[in-house]
Amino acid sequence: MLPLLSHKQTLEPIYLAYLDALEQSDFEGEIDKRYSARLVQATDNSVYQFLPQAVVYPSSQKDVEIVLTLAAKPEFKAVTFSARGGGTGTNGQSLTHGLILDVSRHMNQVLEVNVEEGWVKVQAGVIKDALNDALRPHGFFFSPDLSTSNRATIGGMISTDASGAGSLVYGKTSDHILGLTSVLIDGSVLETQPISAQDTQVSATNNPLADTIIARIAETCLEKRTQIENRFPKLNRFLTGYDLKHVWNEDLTEFDLSRILAGSEGTLAVLTEAKLNITPLPKTRMMVNIKYDSFESALRHAPSLVEAKATVVETVDSKVLNLAREDIIWHSVADLIKDVPNKVIEGLNMVEFAGDDQEVQQKVAKLETVLTEQLNSNLYGLVGYQVTSDKASIEQIYAMRKKSVGLLGATKGNRKPIAFAEDTAVPPENLADFIMEFRALLDEHQLQYGMFGHVDAGVLHVRPALDMCDVADEKLLKVISDQVAALTLKYGGLMWGEHGKGVRGEYGPDVFGDELYSVLEQVKGLFDPDNRLNPGKLVAPPKSGPLLFNVDSTKRGTFDRQIPVQVRDAFPDVINCNGNGLCFNYSAYSPMCPSFKATGDRIHSPKGRAGLMREWLRLLEAEGVDVNELAKSKPYSLLQRTQNTLNAKRDYDYSHEVMESLKGCLACKACSSQCPVKVDVPKFRAQFFDIYYKRYLRPAKDYLVAGIEDALPLMAAIPKVTNFASQNPVSQWVIKKTIGYVDSPKLSVPTLKQRLDGHPSRGYDLDALYAIPEAERHQYVLVVQDPFNTFYDADIVFRFIQLIEKLGLKPVLLPFKPNGKPSHIKGFLTKFAKTAQHSADFLNKVHSLNMPMVGLDPALVLCYRDEYKEILGQGRGNFEVKLANEWLMTVIKQFPASQSDVPKAFTWFSHCTESTAKPNTAKEWQAIFAHFGASIESLNLGCCGMAGTYGHEMDNLERSKQLFEMSWQSSIDKIADKSQILISGYSCRSQVKRFAKFKPKHPIEALLALMTQE
Repeated sequence: MLPLLSHKQTLEPIYLAYLDALEQSDFEGEIDKRYSARLVQATDNSVYQFLPQAVVYPSSQKDVEIVLTLAAKPEFKAVTFSARGGGTGTNGQSLTHGLILDVSRHMNQVLEVNVEEGWVKVQAGVIKDALNDALRPHGFFFSPDLSTSNRATIGGMISTDASGAGSLVYGKTSDHILGLTSVLIDGSVLETQPISAQDTQVSATNNPLADTIIARIAETCLEKRTQIENRFPKLNRFLTGYDLKHVWNEDLTEFDLSRILAGSEGTLAVLTEAKLNITPLPKTRMMVNIKYDSFESALRHAPSLVEAKATVVETVDSKVLNLAREDIIWHSVADLIKDVPNKVIEGLNMVEFAGDDQEVQQKVAKLETVLTEQLNSNLYGLVGYQVTSDKASIEQIYAMRKKSVGLLGATKGNRKPIAFAEDTAVPPENLADFIMEFRALLDEHQLQYGMFGHVDAGVLHVRPALDMCDVADEKLLKVISDQVAALTLKYGGLMWGEHGKGVRGEYGPDVFGDELYSVLEQVKGLFDPDNRLNPGKLVAPPKSGPLLFNVDSTKRGTFDRQIPVQVRDAFPDVINCNGNGLCFNYSAYSPMCPSFKATGDRIHSPKGRAGLMREWLRLLEAEGVDVNELAKSKPYSLLQRTQNTLNAKRDYDYSHEVMESLKGCLACKACSSQCPVKVDVPKFRAQFFDIYYKRYLRPAKDYLVAGIEDALPLMAAIPKVTNFASQNPVSQWVIKKTIGYVDSPKLSVPTLKQRLDGHPSRGYDLDALYAIPEAERHQYVLVVQDPFNTFYDADIVFRFIQLIEKLGLKPVLLPFKPNGKPSHIKGFLTKFAKTAQHSADFLNKVHSLNMPMVGLDPALVLCYRDEYKEILGQGRGNFEVKLANEWLMTVIKQFPASQSDVPKAFTWFSHCTESTAKPNTAKEWQAIFAHFGASIESLNLGCCGMAGTYGHEMDNLERSKQLFEMSWQSSIDKIADKSQILISGYSCRSQVKRFAKFKPKHPIEALLALMTQE
């Protein structure tokens, strides 16, 4: 049975004492000692896993000063810190065994925008795309671009001196820094900006430590100027960690310590604020997507594209392209990267030109002329090209390219392309030869890999596929890492050209030489003599011993391999999460992940939940428990479950921390399609619930939800009595207090059965359906009922039946069969399996009649395709239930298009499950309405906050309302005529009715009205 998982790594005494003292101080932020919070921060987007002692969330710069001032006391000198932003590092940059200082939760404000002078001031935790959202209305943007821009923070970008697409034009992050505010290890504040050479020799900051740092570094970098110039190649992406080369300007009249801090990965100070220059948005953007017969052809053609004065030249190989074709992202770019007849596209260069209209047009026209000539002459392996000047299309192409990072993690098999040597940089003219030798190196080890990157800057992302649960592959990672480090030096480049060093600091001496490496050590010693800020990364202070971390440091695979293979196979979504963190997307208009957006707590994210589940599986194995057998076992007795539940607050059980994380999931399933590796949280959430409640009591509301489909037909037999019993104030108070449910919906009166009394669509059973002559069956449409529309919104089903008749077809209302999704959501997997099999058996028999079956609620229809397949396997059969829009797309061609001169406009609000699992849904509704003389605008929104029954649970009420207000409320408020709003999801319509105080229409209702008007 499920044991009490009481084992966890406790905090070291010195950290407990320090955190207790911090709690007693004027610190106003948050301190999180939960094992779950520590585990979530133990990983980033790398293969490494270092468990921190705790996570500290400062609310302000003053809090950071308090944190470090307290740590300066002699009794706390062994306490170490690592600042963290988005946690997108690919080499363990922000991982630590000390304390995490996470600035992303609270210190994330844009403080000031000065359009006249062209700068912005921000806190370190501001997300890059959020900054650009703030700048866009002013006509500016922060130009360094990176694939993780929707979750990477400005502080993290500065700390790694990040760049990305267009760096030849826009430069690195450090090229845009006007000034930084940081807190030093003693708690004092350091302000850095360009100062004169004379000011480096005087005490100009009123901070003795800062004055010493400035004077010593200024002097040392002048003394070593010749060695620095000779050793550091003129390479766009030459990252040093501490930028000794650019701390002085070219004529040595100006000194800027910010250049030392940029790229220092939090090893010198804790960055709190930054003043950055901003770039005017280009007036015109055009992109040329060039297709090749091989990846090598794309690489060798790239230098000539750079010479064409392009703003950006990006490349992807066939591996990445093919993965994109299988992902939800492809529907948005398929028309922009069309296949070439009789040709196979094995490489793609995306070439963007940005600037003034005439200049861009001329550059593109000139390139088109050259490309046409090269195509006709069969040069460079070109097979075709496409031009687009639509900004939205260009952004979609970049979205596909950005998602490439995560898509590589979706490769099938145990070996997954992983980051560890993925940001090599060599002079662009050497890139093709370098990559060919790189490929030969990987081929020699018989490894698969994917490649993409910034060919204009000589940076290519190469991710070899390895299985980190395999000890041999873990050793091979170090072998390849060493070989790649040597190869980059051979071609005049660098192993870390974009993503920072992290644990790769061990290669520093070979890159910088003993003399300059000692300078880097001296810089570290000036700022952090006791090695307490992100210790073990980049360099250590002089004479303090070797680095604490290297490429061989503890990896996630070390823990994952403790989970038996058969268990990993049973929980693939848990294991496959590669930490890319796309679920941390800040935008309220992105569907993934609503619970994280509402809480800001990383345990409430797909990545966090997968990480907590991995540890749960590992701890079960450590207890000698076979989780697969546990899933099949019977629950404890009611008495034992009651005792365990009563003792839950007394007896620590790690399972409770997993439950805390998973019960906050809305089961919207956006992660199952939006996540690049398709991590399906609701799936393993149901598995966990099923096992957890073998030991502990379930809340009463779970039984209410799981049994709702069985109860509804009985309640609908006496709808007025049921509504009175559930809707009167006394009953509502009792339900709220005893069960924890609020705003329970009313049954439809009249019921669907009453509305259709005597209607020819009713009264069909299997025998009646089989009796329909085969030649006439094409005239029939079978309506599959769902519990929500049938019993709570019967008018929708009734209107759909009328619509079918209006189209000249014969509707048949199939007998109501429970779908099972409510029981799946609450983890009643045995009950769900029985329900699913019963419904599948019936629907398969109906399917044999070759009549279309159509359902109205997206979540329930998609359950037939996803959860049924998962739980039943081959037992699901081949039946198909279409969504209304899918079915309408097949029949509207049989009817003449509307000739209306006054098209009616609507706005469609998408159900989150529908829009993520079926990304073409909006286009289908647009085509359907256009056929009947109307137009639909689709809005990209986040979750409405209802998500089935989630929003009805008292515990979730405030969060549900918060989610609704994030994107839905503001979008609704912008539409004056609420009758134009169309919503296909029942839960979404319920949420709008609850908080926006009106009942929106289903698209079916609007269509019927349009056809009736005709």
